[in-house]
Amino acid sequence: MMSPLPAPAPAPLPMSRPVSHKSFGRRWRFPPPSRQSVSGFSLVEVSIVTAIILIISIIGIPAINSYVIENKVPEVAGELQRYVARTKANAQGTSNPYAAIDTENLARALRTSSVVSVDASTFARVAHGLGGNGTTTGLIAVAPAESGAAFTLTLDAVNDAACPALASLMQRVAERIEITGDSNAVVKDAMAASPLAYSPMNTQAACRGGDSNTFAFTVW
Repeated sequence: MMSPLPAPAPAPLPMSRPVSHKSFGRRWRFPPPSRQSVSGFSLVEVSIVTAIILIISIIGIPAINSYVIENKVPEVAGELQRYVARTKANAQGTSNPYAAIDTENLARALRTSSVVSVDASTFARVAHGLGGNGTTTGLIAVAPAESGAAFTLTLDAVNDAACPALASLMQRVAERIEITGDSNAVVKDAMAASPLAYSPMNTQAACRGGDSNTFAFTVW
């Protein structure tokens, strides 16, 4: 009896090719990112944006200026009211006490103010900041009136945004108020033979647009 043939030996597995670090890196290397072109604004787009900014500036700047002046009026009026109160207190018991009063007196009294601008070198100029350029216009002047029995505070180049608020505040300490703008109008005169009470409506009507109004406050 024949013995069974032995089973064939399994075929050897094929040897895999060793993978080097270099080939592995080449196989899994990601492609470089594609370059994307960066585009800027066109001349038309820049022109449109510039035009919009210009229009906003033309409309907005005057409005902002008016807002700033309106908010500064109470501060300027407060400084002038305090000056008037001190000056009247110092003049008590003297005849014609304001005969020698001038702008220098105001400048020295307000030299430390953070509201108005004082020329500390000459004490000859006080700028109110409610209009004008602060050097040749937009100034406060002080001069005697009624032969020294009274004195007048004059503010030139006042913007209409301060009207009538400035007069409404100063009428508490001034017996006479005169405004030169669209017209020349006395809006209060407590010393007249027939006293004239202050009228904010007449004040508003007398004011002109822009930095073109002069306020004169006379104090007895």
